Amino acid sequence: MRLPPGATVCSQLVTALQAASKVNSHAAAPAAAVLWPDKERQWQTAMPALKSLLPGLCELGSYEPDGRRGPAVWLKCALAGLIPEVSFEGVPIVYLPGVSRAELRAIESCPRDLQPLAELQYRGVFWSQANAKDWTVSAFLASKSGGLGLNVAQDNATQEVLGQALQAGLLLEHSMEELHNRAINAEWLLSLLAPNPARDLLLWMNAPEAARQDWGLVLWEVFAKRCKSDFGFDPLADGVLVATERLAKGEGKWGAVAVLYRDSFASFPNIFGLLSKVQPPQFGLFPEQDQLAGYPQANEQGEAALRYALSACAVMDAPQARAAVAAAEKEHGFRRGWLWARMGRSQLATALEHLTELAQCSANVPVGQTPSELAVSYQQTGWRVDNAALQALGCVHSKSDLEAVSGAMRAMYLPWLEEAARRLQEAVKETGGLTPVELSTVNALAAGTCTVFVDGLRYDVAMRLQQRISALGTTKLSARWTSLPSVTASGKAWCSPVAAFIAGAADDVDFEPRVAADGKPLSGHNFRKLLAEHGVQPLGKHECGDPQGRAWTEAGDLDHYGHEHGIRLARDMDTQLDQVVERVNELCDAGWRRIRIVTDHGWLLIPYGLPKSDLAKHQAETRWGRCAVLKDSAHGTSLTFGWDWCKDVQVAYAPGVTNFIAGAEYAHGGISLQECLVPVLELNSVGTSGAASPVVLKAVTWKGLRCTVVVEGASPGQRVDIRTEAALASSSLVASVKLLEGGKASLAVADDEHMDAAAVVVVLDSKGEILLKQATTVGEK
Repeated sequence: MRLPPGATVCSQLVTALQAASKVNSHAAAPAAAVLWPDKERQWQTAMPALKSLLPGLCELGSYEPDGRRGPAVWLKCALAGLIPEVSFEGVPIVYLPGVSRAELRAIESCPRDLQPLAELQYRGVFWSQANAKDWTVSAFLASKSGGLGLNVAQDNATQEVLGQALQAGLLLEHSMEELHNRAINAEWLLSLLAPNPARDLLLWMNAPEAARQDWGLVLWEVFAKRCKSDFGFDPLADGVLVATERLAKGEGKWGAVAVLYRDSFASFPNIFGLLSKVQPPQFGLFPEQDQLAGYPQANEQGEAALRYALSACAVMDAPQARAAVAAAEKEHGFRRGWLWARMGRSQLATALEHLTELAQCSANVPVGQTPSELAVSYQQTGWRVDNAALQALGCVHSKSDLEAVSGAMRAMYLPWLEEAARRLQEAVKETGGLTPVELSTVNALAAGTCTVFVDGLRYDVAMRLQQRISALGTTKLSARWTSLPSVTASGKAWCSPVAAFIAGAADDVDFEPRVAADGKPLSGHNFRKLLAEHGVQPLGKHECGDPQGRAWTEAGDLDHYGHEHGIRLARDMDTQLDQVVERVNELCDAGWRRIRIVTDHGWLLIPYGLPKSDLAKHQAETRWGRCAVLKDSAHGTSLTFGWDWCKDVQVAYAPGVTNFIAGAEYAHGGISLQECLVPVLELNSVGTSGAASPVVLKAVTWKGLRCTVVVEGASPGQRVDIRTEAALASSSLVASVKLLEGGKASLAVADDEHMDAAAVVVVLDSKGEILLKQATTVGEK
C-alpha cells in the first residue's frame, strides 16, 4: 500500500472511516450513516482527536450536544437535520461505544434505548472487519484487509499496552513509515509510554503523590508494571522506603537509576532526605569504597572521623601534623569521588585535598641568600603553600569544620610562614632594604594599555586570576617588590604609572606621599588629576575611556574585605575575583587590547590570629599591625628601615609573622614574601572591540543554478557554501566556496543534474566552522 507523505495512524483511520461511506451509486442509494460499533470501547479515548478531524463524527452516550454526543433519539433527530445546532459534513459517522454489530442487528432483543438507531443498518453501512467483527485496535493495525497491515504481536501483554498507548494519545500520531519497519510489541509500546523508566522512578521517589496525579491512571499503571518487571519491586506494596534502599545499594538495573541520580541530583531535591535515613550495611573492617558510596550516613560518619583527626592536629608540631594529614588522606580522600562531595556535603574531605598539598609543599621553605633569590624560589613553589592554605579554608562553612581545618592548617602553615619571613628579613638586613625597582613612568606603557589596580592582590591569588582571564587572550604573570612598608597608601602610588612624579616627606602621615611638583598630598582627587596631567585617563567604576590611549582604573577590594571579615576572605575569594574578571571583560569588550593588573601589597591570613609582638607605646608615633613609625627619640630595632618614599621616616617592623595588635587574623604592612612580593599580571586581549554582532542569514534567492546569499553581521573571512550534508565539506555542490563581501555572496551549482535537489546553505567562519545553515532547494523560485 502506497502511503501519502507524513501519513500517521490517525490519518489512515480517518481515511478508512471516510471510505466506508462510499457505495456504488449505480447499485445503491447513498448511505445515511456509517455505524461504528465498539463493544469493548477500545476507541473511545480517541474520540476527541477524531472529532476534530471528522466533522461528521458523532457519538452515542450522555447528552452533550457541543461534543456531538447524545442518546439514540437525539442522534436520530440530529441525523435527520431536525436539530439546527448540529450539522454534519458528508456522511455522518455514528460511533457506538459498548455496542456490538450483533446487538444492533438483533432487533427483537435490541435494548430499548438503542432501538431508534437499529433501522440505520438498512439505510447505512457498518464499519466492521470483513468477517463482520468489530474493529479492535489490534485488528485495525494488523489486518491486511481494510486495516494497516502492520506487524503486531498478538500476546496478551501487547494487547493490553495497545489500549494504554491509545488512551495516552501516543499511538494515533505515530508515523506510518516508522511503524511499517518495526515489530509492534509490548516492549516497544512501553518504551513509548515510559521512555525513561529510571527517570520516572526518581520522579516518583522525589514526590510520590504529585507524580501519580500528574501521570494519570494509564501512565501510573504503566509505571507500576515497569517497576515490577524492570526493578523488582511494587511501588504500592513496597513503597518509597524499599525503593530508596535499592537506590542506595545500586545493584542490577538500579545501577542505572543511581547513575542518573548522580548526574541530575538537583532535579530530585527530596531524594537525599530519603537516602539519609538508610543505614549503611555492615561490610566488616575493610569494606570496598564503592559499597558505601550510595549511603549519606557513611559519608557523615567519615566526615565526623575526619573532623576528629584534623582537630587533633592542632596540638601537634608541623612534622606530626603533616604525617597525620597524609594518613587522613589515605583514609578519606576517596570520598571526594562520591556524589555527596559534589553536593557540598563532604567539605572536610574536599578541604583535605588542599591540606594534603599544604603538608607536602610546606616541608620545603623558600631558599636564597638575597631577597631576589628568595623571590625566585617563592615564585617557583612557595606560592603553592599559600594557595593550598587559602583553598583549604575556603572549603568549609560550618563552625566545627572551620575549627578542624584551621587547627590542622595552622599547625603546618604557621611554622612555614615564620621561617620564610625570617629568611627574607635576614636577607633584607644584609641589603638594607628590598631590591630597589625603577619607578613606573607613563612612557613605559604602550598605547592601548589600561592599568587595573586591585587592592590586596596577593601573588597566589593572582595565579587564580590568571586562569580566570586566560580565555581572553595571552597572559604573563611576573612579580616585583612593593614599597616598604607594604600598605595601600605607599604601594598604590608605587605601582602607578605616575610613580616617578610622586615623592614623600618626613611629615607625611599614614604613609601617604605627595605630588612631587607642588607638594600636595596624594589624595584621591590629586592622584586622578596627576594621572590626567600625564596622559593617563582616570576611569570611574564602569567607564571605559578611549582604548587607543592609556588609562588607570580600579576593581575589586580584597584588602577591605580581609580587614572586615578575616578568615571569611578565603571562602569568598572567588566572589571577590568575579568583580575583577567582570571589569577586565568590560574593558576588553570596549576595545582595550592590553590590560595590566597591578596591586599595592599582599597579606597574611592566619586562623586564630597572628602571634603577638610587643612594641612599647612610647616608642611609636603611629602603630599599625605589622609596622610602626618610630618617634625621633626612639631607638630602632633590628628590623627598622626608612620609608621608601622618604628615608627620614623610620619604620619598625614586627619580626617574623608576628603582629603588634593581638588577635588579628588578616594583616599586612610587614616584611614577608606574602606581603611584599606583589604580582604584575598582563593580558593581551585577542577579542574584537565592542560586543560581537549576531550573524543572521537574511536571504537565499535562486536564479536558475545561481544562488545569492545575504548575511547580516558578517565578519571578514566568513564564507558561504551549498552542500547536501551540512557538516560534510565533501558534499559541496558549488564550483567554489565564496567569501562574503559586503554581507553578500553569489554561488553557482556546478552540475544541472542537481536542479530541484534538497540542499543546505552554510555560512562558515574563517576556520571553516559552521556558523549558520538553512535548508533550500536548488533552483527554487
